Order: sequence, then C-alpha cells, then structure tokens
Amino acid sequence: MRQFKAILKKDIVMELRTKEMLTSMGLYTLLTLVVYYVALSQAGNGFDVRLIAGGLLWLAFLFTSMLGLNRSLVHEKDQGCLEALLLSPLDRPVIFFGKAVGNLIFLLIVEVLTIPIFMLMFLSGRPIVGPIWGIAVALLVGAVGISGIGTLLATMSVNTTGKDFILAVLFIPIMFPLLYAAVAATSAIIIGNPGYMSLFWTAMAIGAAYDVIMLVAAYGLYEFIIGA
Repeated sequence: MRQFKAILKKDIVMELRTKEMLTSMGLYTLLTLVVYYVALSQAGNGFDVRLIAGGLLWLAFLFTSMLGLNRSLVHEKDQGCLEALLLSPLDRPVIFFGKAVGNLIFLLIVEVLTIPIFMLMFLSGRPIVGPIWGIAVALLVGAVGISGIGTLLATMSVNTTGKDFILAVLFIPIMFPLLYAAVAATSAIIIGNPGYMSLFWTAMAIGAAYDVIMLVAAYGLYEFIIGA
C-alpha cells in the first residue's frame, strides 16, 4: 500500500506542478464540444439532440482519455521515470494500479468539469427524464474501465514507433463493449423511454463486469508488458 501511495502521489504532485495533462485534456474536450455545436447548428429546432447526447458525450471522453493516457506514459518515458521505476524494487502490479488510479482521477476531474458545459451547450431547455445520479454512475463505471485498460495499452504502445496510432488501433476496438454499455446507460437516463431504468442497470452490469474482467487481466499481464 505504501508503494501504491508513493506512485500515486508522484503522479498527482507532478501534474499539480505542470498541469500539462489536465490542461491538454480539458482544452481538447472543449474543442470537441465546439465542433459538435457547429456540426449540429443547422439541425433545426425539431431535432432532439437528447437522442444522440449520450454518444456525443462518450466520444468526447474516449478521445480525450487517449490523449491523457498517451501523455502520462510518454512523459514518464521521456524523463526516464519509467526506467527508474523498473529498476526499483516496486512490484509491477503496484505500478499498474498507481498509474491507473492517477489516470482515473484526472479523467474524473475532466468529466466533472465537462458535464455542466455539455448540458449548457446541448441540453439547455431539454429535460433529462432519469435521475442525475444515473449519469454519475455511468461516468464512474466508464472511467474505471478506460483508465485501467488504457493504462495497460498505453504502456504497451509507449515503446513502439507511432505510439499514438498504435494506442488508438488497440484502444477503440477493445473498449467497444464498455463504450456501448456506457452510451446505452447514459442515453437511457437522458431520454427516459419506458423501462429506461431496467436498460440502465443492464448496461451498468455489463460495464461493471467488463471492468472487473479486464482489470484482472491487466493486473496479470502488466508485469510481462512493462518489462518487454
């Protein structure tokens, strides 16, 4: 536990000093929302943006998380921190959980800051039928999977040529089940069709099961991947 806290503290302190990762992720998300707004500006008043709001939101988080995950490992690689961690007596799975929890915290911060802006730009004057806490649950389940699996894949790609491309090629197909579940749960809350809570809990059960299975797999594989 002390090793885990040391790695997590290092990442948080480093980010608080530079604010590089949070700033880049926040700006990228904001620019993505602006692009959405421009793309939907001519859709007319008859178009109900709530029908696609869940998908828009999660696409923004998916692409933003790839930017953050890539930067978190590239920064370690460029400054030699990754090699120092490998030379230290730290357990490899501890490194994984330290990095994954750090990425989770940064992604949750971006999500919390993004939601009010998204609602103001796209859902102002349009009622959200389901409980707001449902969106918070969907964001948490999605963020856990994105951060955990993303940390593993970013570690795999950081030593490759064209690491940005490699991460995207690996990340999006592997994240598809979780992304689908998160979009379904978020859309169910926003739209509120009959039986929407049943759909929400089914989607969240799929998302949570995906998180558990993939995190256990990442835990078992990380020692081999980071040392490769």
